[in-house]
Amino acid sequence: MPRAGLNQQTVVREAARLADEVGYDQLTLAALASRLGVALPSLYKHIRGADALNQKLSALATAELAIELTTAAAGRAGGDALRAMADAYRAYARRHPGRYPTTQRVPDPSDPEHVEAGERAVGAIFAVLRGYGLTGDDAVDATRALRSALHGFVALEAAGGFGLPREVDRSYHQLVAGLDTAFRSWPARGA
Repeated sequence: MPRAGLNQQTVVREAARLADEVGYDQLTLAALASRLGVALPSLYKHIRGADALNQKLSALATAELAIELTTAAAGRAGGDALRAMADAYRAYARRHPGRYPTTQRVPDPSDPEHVEAGERAVGAIFAVLRGYGLTGDDAVDATRALRSALHGFVALEAAGGFGLPREVDRSYHQLVAGLDTAFRSWPARGA
């Protein structure tokens, strides 16, 4: 008999909280079952296994991040929108260090909610890039550059990878300013 009140959504939300507390790499089904006060086999009534849990966690985190990016950029344009979105991205990664890494997973095409969350996150970036006149293939390339830069920075920061005696916030703002410059002078396709 499934525990009263326990369903897939509850399991995934608790997994997200646990991942933030202990780290994504320490999130296990056994730890989650213990946290929920159920036997490990009971989890399988709500989630098919570790990979399914990771996919659902990715869908949740991607949806959360999409909301943050969209909200931050709303009503802004150009460099102002880029800075606000980049700050929201970093803030999310800092607030949710366990679930953030799952936002890098490609949405599962068999999960409409995951696909929609991914589309909203990328759509928020595309909207900001349109302010630079970047659309189509240029927007795809610029989105990949932006994601690579922001993810690389927040991943290095989370791992304690910045040891030089310089304010990390300043370096982040310089990175975003550099991206602003790059997007304003993005090379024409075929150049």
